[in-house]
Amino acid sequence: MAIEAGDFKTGLTLIVDGDPWVVLDFQHVKPGKGAAILRTKMKNLKTGVTQERNFNANVKFEAANIEKRNVNFSYEVDGTYTFMDMTTFDTYDLTAQQIGDNKYYITDGLEVQLVLFEGAVLTVSVPAAVNLTVTETTPAVKGAPSTQLKDATTETGLTLRVPQFIEQGEVIIVTTADGKYSSRA
Repeated sequence: MAIEAGDFKTGLTLIVDGDPWVVLDFQHVKPGKGAAILRTKMKNLKTGVTQERNFNANVKFEAANIEKRNVNFSYEVDGTYTFMDMTTFDTYDLTAQQIGDNKYYITDGLEVQLVLFEGAVLTVSVPAAVNLTVTETTPAVKGAPSTQLKDATTETGLTLRVPQFIEQGEVIIVTTADGKYSSRA
């Protein structure tokens, strides 16, 4: 199926130069003279590289046939993460490079989505928010304002800023888009 650059939308996956890309952001620009162009911010799903590219609004692209499969995280050994499809019991091994910063949000038994292109696993997609246990933080400072933040480390190794009242051993909700504290669980 052909997709014109003028029909782009955020999250659209397409084939550019033989690789699958996802559109992260786009803007239609109509200069004073000439044809309209489309400024895009795109991410290569194979390499993870993010680029800004310009296209004429009438250029056509092929849609990328991206498949998503629900799996559960099983375990990690020496930087290899193993996931299991709970309906077929197939296992998938991904490297730390394929997972990227998502490794900070993956805990035992967490259900995630594998992103596949032409049968090959490209990456893993995590939920918008996850529950993580605080393993290390400093005690609250008496008399400190409630808006003051302190450093904390979670069970997955993620370091983030949390409010003063959060203590070691507490479960917090972290948004995966920006890796920030959201609330107590």
